[in-house]
Amino acid sequence: MEEKKNSSKIRAIICIALVIVIFVLFVVRLYDWQIVHGEEYRKINAESTSYTEESDATRGEILDVNGVELAVNTTAYNIALNKIYISEKNQNEVISSLIDILSSCSGKFIDVLPIRYDGNSYIFTDDRDHNGEIEFIESEAILNKEGLSADEIIEGLRERYQVFEDDPDRTRDIISVRYNMEKKGYSFHDAYVFASNVSDEVVSVVAEKTQTIPGVEIRTVNNRVIKNGTLIPHFLGVVGSLSEEEYEEKKDSGYSLDDEIGKFGVEAAMESYLRGEAGIKTIVKDSDGNIVSEKETVKAKPGNTVYLTIDANVQKVANYSLAYNIQKAREAGASAVASAKSNHLKQQSLLGEDCYTGGAVMIDLRDFSVIAAASAPSFDLSKYYDDDYNEMLMTDEYSPMFNRAFDGAFSPGSSFKPCVALAALQEGIITSGTSITCTGHYDYYKNDVVKCMGVHDSISLHRAISQSCNYYFAEVGRRVGITTMYLYAEKLGLGVRTGVEVGESAGVLAGRDSTTWYEGNTVQAAIGQSDNTFTPLQLATYVGTIANGGVRYKTHLVRKITDYEREKTILNNDPKKPTVEADAGLSKKNLDLVKKAMRAVVTEGTAQSYAGRYPVHLAAKTGTAENMGSDHTTFICYAPFEKPEVAVAVVIEHGVKGQFSQCTALDMLDAYFYHKTLDQVKKKPWK
Repeated sequence: MEEKKNSSKIRAIICIALVIVIFVLFVVRLYDWQIVHGEEYRKINAESTSYTEESDATRGEILDVNGVELAVNTTAYNIALNKIYISEKNQNEVISSLIDILSSCSGKFIDVLPIRYDGNSYIFTDDRDHNGEIEFIESEAILNKEGLSADEIIEGLRERYQVFEDDPDRTRDIISVRYNMEKKGYSFHDAYVFASNVSDEVVSVVAEKTQTIPGVEIRTVNNRVIKNGTLIPHFLGVVGSLSEEEYEEKKDSGYSLDDEIGKFGVEAAMESYLRGEAGIKTIVKDSDGNIVSEKETVKAKPGNTVYLTIDANVQKVANYSLAYNIQKAREAGASAVASAKSNHLKQQSLLGEDCYTGGAVMIDLRDFSVIAAASAPSFDLSKYYDDDYNEMLMTDEYSPMFNRAFDGAFSPGSSFKPCVALAALQEGIITSGTSITCTGHYDYYKNDVVKCMGVHDSISLHRAISQSCNYYFAEVGRRVGITTMYLYAEKLGLGVRTGVEVGESAGVLAGRDSTTWYEGNTVQAAIGQSDNTFTPLQLATYVGTIANGGVRYKTHLVRKITDYEREKTILNNDPKKPTVEADAGLSKKNLDLVKKAMRAVVTEGTAQSYAGRYPVHLAAKTGTAENMGSDHTTFICYAPFEKPEVAVAVVIEHGVKGQFSQCTALDMLDAYFYHKTLDQVKKKPWK
């Protein structure tokens, strides 16, 4: 017992001694700082200057619903000039040396000055107005004088930046760099990117030859890579440097002129999630310009990863099938034209030979998320910043960059008839037994005569939908009236934006959006003509709402958002918890009548020849719409009929024959239900 007491006393004494020693050391150190070297440290503190420098923010990545990479980051290298390490007096010397080094290994610096030396004088290049550089140089921000010649601009900038080279080409190059440094806000806070995305060879040469040149840094950055530029080019989007307007709008949110931002599509719509947060390093220099200390005070935080609802496999099939069937429609049209001419028929054109474009959309009926959205013709997003390729796209008469799936508004034709039927049933204007006699020529309004595709005699709702009787729906539409008609159309998702995160057209609803309206126009609107124009996205939402019992969910492209490492979920659009946008208030009885009639479209009606052969039971509606050029064809459907999972809408402009829009939908359904790959569909497309 006595030994234990002694042991405890010894431990206590040791602990007390250690505390005393630490305290004494602290006092001695404090005495050294404040008394012995106090004056020295106060002088250093008075003469030193601290600067903060931001590191690049890592942008979040974009994936499909299954994690297939769509837009990701790869490592790239930039050569930068850091003002903290470069004195004002030797800036031009550093720039000149760096230009020589890059030239020795075929590297290129960022050159924005649209002026060159032609051997006698300075002249403007052909793209003198590129990005408004000359306008900016002549503004009050730089030279504050308009209408200057190229020589006058060079002279003004030479004086501004104190460039005194004998070689006119070298003078011009240094001026180009100095001008862009000023424009980009080069400062102690923001380094200047002298050359971007340089090769490993250039990195090696620059690293070796700039060891004695102050302020030249090789920075590892993330380079945005689009993994498949042809998959969803119309709404994936790209990133690019901020424009002057974007900078003014975003500068208070922490953006600098050297930052990149989403320009359109998902990259722009999800900018706040995708953009990471830059880190901050504090650097202290003494009065002689020497670095005293460097410390990372704020760690960089990467952006978030965005998972889309797009299924890459279904999307590939949709892209291919839409383009394939457009080509087949055009070939069929050309063949029909040749036959008509050889047989001296009255109609020898507008038979589908002008078919080049279209759009197709598939949505998930659990929550109206977009599984696939194709637009034709299409383009390669990875070449977006290739000037020659971009010019080719801009001059293409069929506008490949126009998103026909989300922005293209087309007359729906007879695919609008289920909407009219539901409005009439719900308002008690007709019943399932209401019979109307079709003579093939509806002329209630002499100025708005409607022709039917046949003479159906006495016909009721079920057969009127399955056989697509124009006469029946012209009369029903007249009874319903345009106001009631478009109110139901709105509830079903037509003529209103669906809610998708990227840009979309609202379409046009006849009567509501028409500048002039006459009573007779109503019968044209009832058969999907008049001013009615809707996007394929709206048509898919519309048929999906019918399948969903009249309840319309918010259509969307984003499934979930996670942290950069894809471990923590930040936002989750759970398919089991959809967002309700509208409820059309339709009775189950009325919905069932229309649904069964849409099933009959496939089993015995206008879609029997093609959609009727599909092994999964469909409910559908075909549509043909008159317009400038050959007729458009539309096909909308949902499947399976018994327990709907997906809805599809296909519009082929000037396609004439409905088989081509149907076959596009069937290929997409094959990719969804049977997981057919693009190669499998290519071997055996629906036809």
